[in-house]
Amino acid sequence: MMKKTDNSPMQLPQLVAVVGLLCVVTATALPLFHIGGEAIRWIYVAGAVCVLVGRALGQAPKSVPLRVRRLYRMEVWAGIMFCAGAFFMFYTPARMDYMAFTLAGGVIEVYASLMIPRAWRKG
Repeated sequence: MMKKTDNSPMQLPQLVAVVGLLCVVTATALPLFHIGGEAIRWIYVAGAVCVLVGRALGQAPKSVPLRVRRLYRMEVWAGIMFCAGAFFMFYTPARMDYMAFTLAGGVIEVYASLMIPRAWRKG
């Protein structure tokens, strides 16, 4: 008997969130290479909104364990943190206040991405 693997294609909300995360990483990394400008702010905003929308629409179904549903909800909070960082990119453009919210969102994303598979295994 062959082992069943999950080869299903990525769902649209998850794809939107991943594209948004890539935009946030790009907009955060470009100033390190002394590439700046107004476009970087808008790339960050677009990425933050994509993360928030993708995570909000990609909720776990009610049939999964409660811990897994909570971890998926936690990913929505990461999107909210990125959107708060986008706000501070425009509110205080000369300061690096947005970086604190970017790091907070990143920590939430890393924690949730590590804990979701573990919670699935524990059931």
